[in-house]
Amino acid sequence: MEDNTTSRVPLPVAQSFAVPFAIVIAGLAIAGAIYFGDNKKGTLPAVVAGGAQGATVVDPVTASDHIIGNPNAKIVIVEYSDTECPFCKSFHGTMNRVMGEYGNGGEVAWVYRHFPLPFHSKAPKEAEATECANKLGGNVKFWEYTNKIFEITLGNNQLDPAELPKIAKTVGLDVTAFNACLASGEMKTIVDAHMASGNKAGVRGTPHSIILVDKKVVTTIDGAQPYEAVKVTIDGLLK
Repeated sequence: MEDNTTSRVPLPVAQSFAVPFAIVIAGLAIAGAIYFGDNKKGTLPAVVAGGAQGATVVDPVTASDHIIGNPNAKIVIVEYSDTECPFCKSFHGTMNRVMGEYGNGGEVAWVYRHFPLPFHSKAPKEAEATECANKLGGNVKFWEYTNKIFEITLGNNQLDPAELPKIAKTVGLDVTAFNACLASGEMKTIVDAHMASGNKAGVRGTPHSIILVDKKVVTTIDGAQPYEAVKVTIDGLLK
């Protein structure tokens, strides 16, 4: 049973120390451009905040990311999440509410990245399932599928894998093609890449969100902070 006194699920201690700390040069210039059209990917270096020691490093947002809202929004919230994390389930609702208030006006964008924790054995395959939804139906179906998983799962490995193709059918995907994609394991490389990105960003538990203002890291949201707290942070950054 997980400790519900904290607002995020942490990595086990041994693995947490195994995650390398990123050491970067402060003031690294951000060069190039990020493109959000089809099949275009940015080539920017990682975005950096803080000094050379203990800096927060996050991979730049590109067309391969899953984005809700205007990718050129002043504020971009990059979330690392786990579909079997109960706190992530709670925070997913918070972020949907945030986007309902700030997304339509183009003030805030939300980027979702996978970070399945090692003790949530079903989460990696669920993450792959969302990527299969993306392959078959694009970004819209990715978000519909992900929203549905968080809606029905109780967390902590309680989602029956048999539900994954049912969700695909519910959101209007070709179930045969979905099952073939999921069985192939072809989406594992994407999930692994998100994990590597999270490790580099210093993620130690989920949910973990990094706030970028004008593409620069300014702060983090550690754990499943309530909507009111996230709103205060956003309003302060929009001033």
